[in-house]
Amino acid sequence: MRAEIATSTVDGNAAAGLLWDVFEADVTALIAVCGGCHEGAPVAEAVVEIDDTAAIVRCRACTHTLFTVLRHEGGVRLVIGTLHEIVRP
Repeated sequence: MRAEIATSTVDGNAAAGLLWDVFEADVTALIAVCGGCHEGAPVAEAVVEIDDTAAIVRCRACTHTLFTVLRHEGGVRLVIGTLHEIVRP
């Protein structure tokens, strides 16, 4: 999905369903640390561009793409961008 065709821009909670399909758990409370600016924040606070098949999860501080979740016929995949680490508080 290209950002210019995203259905909407929302917070990380909107990606909870797609992320559940990957991790089989609610990961929105986990802290995502950006490899670009090194800021950390809960996944729920990330900026998400989303449509029916994908979610681009961006750092709220610098807008780098942390990761992308893609739904396809074979299942769901997670493509890592500038995500440095995920921390459980």
